[in-house]
Amino acid sequence: MDGFMHPYTQPFLFPFLGMGMLIWWIPLLIIAYLVYQDAEKRGMNGLLWFILIIIPMLGIIFLLIYVVLRESKSERVGRVEKTPLEILKERYARGEITEEEYRRMREELEK
Repeated sequence: MDGFMHPYTQPFLFPFLGMGMLIWWIPLLIIAYLVYQDAEKRGMNGLLWFILIIIPMLGIIFLLIYVVLRESKSERVGRVEKTPLEILKERYARGEITEEEYRRMREELEK
């Protein structure tokens, strides 16, 4: 055969061909499904990420990109910005300011 290795005889050298295909595709599909679910929960396009993850050889690169984007997005999702009026109401409810201070500050904020 002049040094040529047939993909069916060497499945680990050509992982997406031959019998080695099942060894690589099953975990890849499981990972892609988990990424799909996670992306949907975070308001990202789950189907797009699923497809990008299962692309042979490039899927690993896209998986790493997803993990980086996921981390940066999770920081934004966890924080909910409060309006100044909501903060003022909370301070009044905790007793940090008096009713008079609350009314004065509320009027200033509503201007």
